[in-house]
Amino acid sequence: METQSPQNQEENQAFSSRIDLSKLKESVTKIKEQLQKVIVGQDDFIELLLVALLADGHVLIEGVPGVAKTVTAKLLAKTVQTDFNRIQFTPDLMPSDVIGTSVFNAKTSNFEFKQGPIFSNLVLIDEINRAPAKTQAALFEVMEEKQITVDGRTFTMKPPFMVLATQNPIEQEGTYALPEAQLDRFTFKINVGYPNLDEEIAIINSHNNRKGALPETLIATVLTEEELISYRAKIQDVIVEEKIVKYIAQIILNTRSHPHLYLGGSPRASIAVLMASKAFAAINGRDFVMPEDVKKCLFPVLRHRVILTPEREMEGYTTDKVIEMIIQTIEVPR
Repeated sequence: METQSPQNQEENQAFSSRIDLSKLKESVTKIKEQLQKVIVGQDDFIELLLVALLADGHVLIEGVPGVAKTVTAKLLAKTVQTDFNRIQFTPDLMPSDVIGTSVFNAKTSNFEFKQGPIFSNLVLIDEINRAPAKTQAALFEVMEEKQITVDGRTFTMKPPFMVLATQNPIEQEGTYALPEAQLDRFTFKINVGYPNLDEEIAIINSHNNRKGALPETLIATVLTEEELISYRAKIQDVIVEEKIVKYIAQIILNTRSHPHLYLGGSPRASIAVLMASKAFAAINGRDFVMPEDVKKCLFPVLRHRVILTPEREMEGYTTDKVIEMIIQTIEVPR
């Protein structure tokens, strides 16, 4: 009996797909094409942003100054026809500057709530680690529950809602480390590195050819708000077999008992891996999750959630290295 290769099996499965993902895949391709007009050599970065957008997650983007963290986030927002706000975090920023405050109306003799800039669909928080802990804590509720509670009143965010935050890993002056409770609310932490020689040349040529035109003027809108919400609903229907669920659970469980780690992944990490895996499958036109989808999202999901022991940190270990060690010890489901 002839055995089909994994590629042929995937093609046959895709042919009889139970969910129509053709428009979703087409929209993702169009967004990538729009962003690649300006952004050079950051294909993995762009793909992870799109996966987080479809998986209803938040993203923490870390990289040295000048590697297009903020520009890429702004251009992604431009491709979606929805509200967008940018908040520049500074050391003197107060929680009310983010979520809003109650203002006295002299005409009605009542206090009225004035919404802050967090009340939007896509919110870019630039240099999130510049603001003190009390301002960062103002994001806890809205990132997890998509609502704001002020003076006993609850305000629900209008879907879709997504936070994209940037931070600089090397600067220490005037920065405040993000608490673990907030880091855990980010689906992904994406590390953005320097371009290689060919990419650097392409970046210089691209800037030269634009002749001063703003990057935003080159980007067209691809997705409507309604389409994004419908695509997120389709992601929920992507099939995950029990053996894949067990594979995800085993990896997260091993982070909690690994001798090189002081803190392991939470159940929220398991759910993040699940949803991101579904989104990876969907953008590839598949209505089922494969182990490769899980592997793709493990590093961005876990690297900011697990903490190395002091001994391993002093030895130069990284969280990515330990995550790789854990993946190697667990049998991949067939």
